[in-house]
Amino acid sequence: MKQVILIHNPTAGNESHSRENLVALIEKEGFTCRHYSTKEKAWKELDYHADMLTIAGGDGTIRKVIKQLFKQKKNIPIALLPLGTANNIAKTLELKGELKQIIRSWKKASIKKIDIGLLHNVPEENFFLEGFGFGIFPYLMKEMKKSETEYDSPAAELKGALKLLHEILLSYEPRKCHLEVDGTDHSGTFYMVEVMNMRSIGPNLVLNPQADPGDGELEVILIPEAHKDKFASYLMQKLSNGEDEYQFHTLKGKQIKINFDGKNLHSDDKLLKVDNEVEILIEIKEGYLDILMP
Repeated sequence: MKQVILIHNPTAGNESHSRENLVALIEKEGFTCRHYSTKEKAWKELDYHADMLTIAGGDGTIRKVIKQLFKQKKNIPIALLPLGTANNIAKTLELKGELKQIIRSWKKASIKKIDIGLLHNVPEENFFLEGFGFGIFPYLMKEMKKSETEYDSPAAELKGALKLLHEILLSYEPRKCHLEVDGTDHSGTFYMVEVMNMRSIGPNLVLNPQADPGDGELEVILIPEAHKDKFASYLMQKLSNGEDEYQFHTLKGKQIKINFDGKNLHSDDKLLKVDNEVEILIEIKEGYLDILMP
């Protein structure tokens, strides 16, 4: 009988995603299960002696647990039970269906090797799963954290974010950036530079629709100064449920160097600040995570 460690964010999902229900679903499929809550300290002191680690929660919970694994240099197959609002990671991996179907699929699951991004010269952070960058997106994150608006669905939250992003774009001063991707200079002035591993960031904002987080490369998504009006029109189209016509300027690479005229940036859902004139080095760590796939 395979042993499962379940690390669960009890505030994610709804009443049917309680500790008791999740453990019952897992044990019903013939697994033994040890449950740990992210609201208690015990999960950070695990020995990880099990056949797999299951993370039940949203993107923030997944990141929190993988950060701990990275810190402890632990390697164990990971199964995801997406209970968040955006679920950027699960959607990129096309993990769909009811929880009982996902759990049942573990019996015959394959392993997909997933890359992560490594960060150098960034205070407090040394990796990312979804995306890392500067420009209008960190300001969107900051405004959404301050907002007291409650949305009744992920679609409504995305719409609210797009409206706010449009407002930020109109007032934001683009930043000069020295940018190198695998040794090639792509420097310029940008409204946004996002180094991405997944297809979407934040409230399911899709910037990298063809993303494959196991392809050994990162995508660099750019909105250059000259594209302000085009991107503003794209956001307004999205708000009115129009067709996607804007083509993001996208580069691919394994090593990225960034030195930009500013201080605010983000790593996944965490806002960060750096000193001016700091060269940030981003590298890919290929196949670092073993994710169970149906």
